[in-house]
Amino acid sequence: MTERRVDRIVGATSMEATIDHRRLHNRLKVARAERGISQEQLASLAGVTRQTISSIETGQYVPSALLAFVLADVLEKPVQELFTLAGGGA
Repeated sequence: MTERRVDRIVGATSMEATIDHRRLHNRLKVARAERGISQEQLASLAGVTRQTISSIETGQYVPSALLAFVLADVLEKPVQELFTLAGGGA
């Protein structure tokens, strides 16, 4: 049995995630609700803490690319449906 180990993934705080006035938005809470699972259940399936899920949902924490893909896999959604880049422009 293989166990997912994602707990060592390091993301960025929301301040660090702002580049050229762009910001990462997410629909994690909506996707989780559509699946009918709690933050605790999602955290367990993704190999992170409930606090990590909460922080992502509130925009206080930006997940690494790996964690974003793991969450998309667990929720059976394309990563682009969970996370979008907003703002900025050339």
